[in-house]
Amino acid sequence: MKRIIILFTTTLLLSACGNTNVTDEAGKRKQIQELKQQVHTLEQQIEALEKELTAEEKTEFVNIKTTRLENQKFEHFIEVTGKVEAEQDVDVSPETSGVIKEVMVVEGQQVNKGQIMARLNTDLLERSIEELEVQLDLAITNYERQKNLWDQNIGSEMQYLQAKNNKETLEKRISSLNTQIEMAEVKSPINGIVDIVYQKKGHIGSPQVPFAKVINTQSIKIYADISETYITKIHKGDDVQVRFPALDKTVSAKINQIGNTIDPNNRTFRVRINLNNNSNLIKPNLVSIISLRDYVNEVAIVVPSLFIKEDFNGHYTYIVEKADGKDVAKKVYVTPGVTNNNMTEITDGLTAGTNIISEGYSQVVNGTVVQIN
Repeated sequence: MKRIIILFTTTLLLSACGNTNVTDEAGKRKQIQELKQQVHTLEQQIEALEKELTAEEKTEFVNIKTTRLENQKFEHFIEVTGKVEAEQDVDVSPETSGVIKEVMVVEGQQVNKGQIMARLNTDLLERSIEELEVQLDLAITNYERQKNLWDQNIGSEMQYLQAKNNKETLEKRISSLNTQIEMAEVKSPINGIVDIVYQKKGHIGSPQVPFAKVINTQSIKIYADISETYITKIHKGDDVQVRFPALDKTVSAKINQIGNTIDPNNRTFRVRINLNNNSNLIKPNLVSIISLRDYVNEVAIVVPSLFIKEDFNGHYTYIVEKADGKDVAKKVYVTPGVTNNNMTEITDGLTAGTNIISEGYSQVVNGTVVQIN
């Protein structure tokens, strides 16, 4: 506009000079003064017209929404797959060998600790006991007679001791056979449910072959392998969340044990979690997802990860600030920290109380005039 004024003024002066016949210096100076006054008047008129045009123009802006940043608690979690096991899961075998004579349980049956589940054939042992009991009766009679004589100082001490030894030997043999008969009874070592019966009547039972599986799922344990990089961030007693996708169920628990060795094959250490399972819904080998917290900041600035962009200079986002009485978008570079669940901690560049653009941030650049809705 100033160039237009200068051209207009120059044209006016040239035109005036070309049309005047004034030759004396005083007249020329007077004429120049008049022309300058005309120029000043024209400048004022042009300025007034420009103001009118500017007032009629509409300012272009971008509609946005903002979010006021506040300090908040920020946590980061890792997820690992856990292996579910029953606290008591036992393959029960006979303590001796023999033919299974009787099976006294069925699969799915509740059994108590010490309950007899099966018996082996003990006919031979029982007949041996009967024979020994007859011999024992005679040995006891002989011992009592020898004792009475010895008490009266009649007979020899050797006869008395032989009779006593014979009686005690037979008693021990009978006791041993009774123990073998008792070992032929397959008993449950725990309270639980008979999950599988491996053998049937007539099969050969032995300590090397399990007869049945008894399981108690009232209490379960979950093992998980954690990368060694988290060894300083996971502690005994930490709270965890255990999710069972098949059951659509999540339970809270604590870490009960942390392994003391690193697996050299996969560079992990083991953690153990104990759970009560009174409903028996959680089954051994059920898929479980364990969520463990490895980072927490009680006072953090956190923004959705979508708000953070990146260029050659680093990560940035847009905030709103006042400029010449207008709201404008300002590009600020930030230092992102840990990200969890599509939320990112900002360690530098933003402070509490700042209004960050939460909607419309992809339509603005640094200095864009905005309107907050």
